[in-house]
Order: sequence, then structure tokens, then C-alpha cells
Amino acid sequence: CNPQGQTIDLTGILERLNAGEVVIGDGGFVFALEKRGYVKAGPWTPEASVQYPDAVRQLHREFLRAGSNVMQTFTFYASDDKLENRGNNLKLTGAQINEAACDLAREVANEGDALVAGGVSQTPSYLSCKSKADVKAIFRKQLDVFIKKNVDFLIAEYFEHVEEAVWAVEVMKETGKPVAASLCIGPKGDMHGVSPGECAVRLVKAGAQIVGVNCHFDPMTCVETVKQMKVGVEKAGLKAHYMVQPLAYHTPDCNCQGFIDLPEFPFGLEPRILTRWDMHKYAREAYNAGIRFIGGCCGFEAYHIRAIAEELAPERGFLPSASEKHGSWGAGLEMHTKPWVRARARRDYWENLKPASGRPQCPSMSVPDSWGVTKGHADLMQQKEATSKEELEQLFDKSKTH
Repeated sequence: CNPQGQTIDLTGILERLNAGEVVIGDGGFVFALEKRGYVKAGPWTPEASVQYPDAVRQLHREFLRAGSNVMQTFTFYASDDKLENRGNNLKLTGAQINEAACDLAREVANEGDALVAGGVSQTPSYLSCKSKADVKAIFRKQLDVFIKKNVDFLIAEYFEHVEEAVWAVEVMKETGKPVAASLCIGPKGDMHGVSPGECAVRLVKAGAQIVGVNCHFDPMTCVETVKQMKVGVEKAGLKAHYMVQPLAYHTPDCNCQGFIDLPEFPFGLEPRILTRWDMHKYAREAYNAGIRFIGGCCGFEAYHIRAIAEELAPERGFLPSASEKHGSWGAGLEMHTKPWVRARARRDYWENLKPASGRPQCPSMSVPDSWGVTKGHADLMQQKEATSKEELEQLFDKSKTH
């Protein structure tokens, strides 16, 4: 799986970024594995690392072959409070899942030029207003496994509230490992209205060496958000590296809550998927903005990551292994049997294409649900018990008024 013409270099994440290298992240594991039948939408928990390790291992390998330099452990939402939330009784602990995920990520990382990142994400406990000490204890329990397994660096990802992300970073700094912090926010800031620039400053002051955003918004929106973070950090006289791992979905109609507020979430999003050519534009925009850790989140498949690696091949000096089966800008179509398809074997065709959805009655954009609730609201208080029919009926009724 070694990239074409590349010498294996296993220096750490900060050494790579300090040297100006481009680090390519991986893609959206929970969405990819849900589509493949290994993750349940709703809880979005990563028990597949224990129950279906071959599926997780194969997805790691696909991203590695496509050009990823980071094998992020499949530990999204693997805190114990999330694993038992709302009737999600898995009979598995976070430690069991996290250990299995670390082993799988390391196995595949060792097959190429990749680092292993252990990740933690936002918790139901925070949404239910548990104390800072309680939430930090949840993070610390997860990090104990990452230290035991000696991951290369840590990521606090998918945080809607900068306060909780800061708590995660503070615990991560105790480990001595490099720390990245990635919020799922857009240009309007976190769910309490803290601006991207201020969010980044707080994260850097807490100890994060890499800051950025992931998920919830499309690539160009995420790049714009990281630009604001960069301005805030520099204005404060601080230094950091920057990362971006957006959705693979177009989200021009999203509000501050992001794509989870769209009526199509999560089962009707396919018409919004970005093409590989959109990803070329994203990679170039991110690079030009000074972002050097560039990857993807929900909706990203291996071919999207390959597009990033191909766009940035001039800067990186090599192509990923998966490019063996992909001609530059559609060049492989030169071999097609149909002449009108051979005529598409050129960059200007794909770069200027305006893809049709094929859905005559569909609008170009949606109206977000906009319930306007976040941490502390009664509707967001979490529970171990499964959601009752009565509770669901109340939600169904409420949704009709929005």
C-alpha cells in the first residue's frame, strides 16, 4: 500500500506540519460503515471495531491506499455514557471498543506512511449539564486506552460547544501527546455564539497545537471557518497549525446547527454528495488558505480522499497508490468504447460540469428544522432508557409546527 515513489517517513504529526508537509486525513467512518451495514444510524456508535473488525480494517486500507496519512481510530462516540444512551445497550464498554479500534488503526498504519490518531468527541453528559469534573472523567477514561496503545497523537473532534472541547484538550495535554482540536461549527461559531476566532484562541490557550473544524458543513464553508480561526489566533499573537475535515455534502442552506438540521439528514443526503472534481477545488482552496491537515468527515469515501491527494500531488511529490486505477482528470476515459465518452477525457469538461440531480420535482435547497435547542434545554436531557412511544409522539407533534 505504499504510495508511488514515496519513501516511508514515520516522523510525528507536528514534525510533518512544522516542515510544511501536507497531511491528508481519512474520511467518514460512521456514515461509510452505516451504508455498508455495520453501524446503526441514530446512536452512531463504533461497536463495529469489536463486532466487525474486517469491515473497519478494510475501510482503513481503502483510505490508506487513497492517500491518507492519518488512520484515525474508529472511536467516535465511544464514551460509556453514549454507549448506553437511550436504550443503546451494547454489552460492550468504551475501553473494549477503543482498544480494538487502536489495534486496527495501527495494523493498517504500519502498512504505509500513516500515523494513528486517537479521537474523542462530545458527550451526552455535557448536553445534560453534568459537571466539568464528570465530563473530564469521561475523556480521561478514553484517553487511558489511547496512552496504553501508544497512539501517535490525539484529536478532540466533533464538538458543538467550545467549552466542552476546551475540557477535552485540557485532559489531553496531561498525556504529553500532540493535541488537535476540531469543532463542528460554521462561520457563525459554536452553539452558544462564540465566534470561530475566539473558539480557536481558547483551544490554543488550552494546549491544542492543531485547531480547525470537522463535519456539519460543506468543504468551502469549513475552509472559510478555519480562515476565521487563523485570523483570530494570529491577532491574539498565538501560533497553531490548522486542520479541516468537512462533510462531503453541499450545505448552502444550513444554519448554525449544520446538516443535522436538514430534513434530509441522515437518509436522504445522497443528492448533495460532492463529486471528486469538487474535492479538487476544496483541496486547493484549503491549501491556499494555509491549512496543511486536510481530510474529510461524513460522506467522504476513498475516492474523495484520492482526489485530494491527486490535487496536491505537485506539492507532495507523489501520487497515492489508488491513482494506479485513475487517470488524471478523466484520462482513463480515452480507453472507452463510446466516442462521446472518450470526448470527456479532459480537465475542462469535468472542471466546468454542472451535474444534474435527475429529480424534476426536487428543490435546489431545503429549509432547516431550526428547533433552536442546545445544551441545557429540556429536550436535550439524555437518559439511559429507550425513547418511549409517548416521547416520540410529542416529538412528532412538535416537528409539525416547525
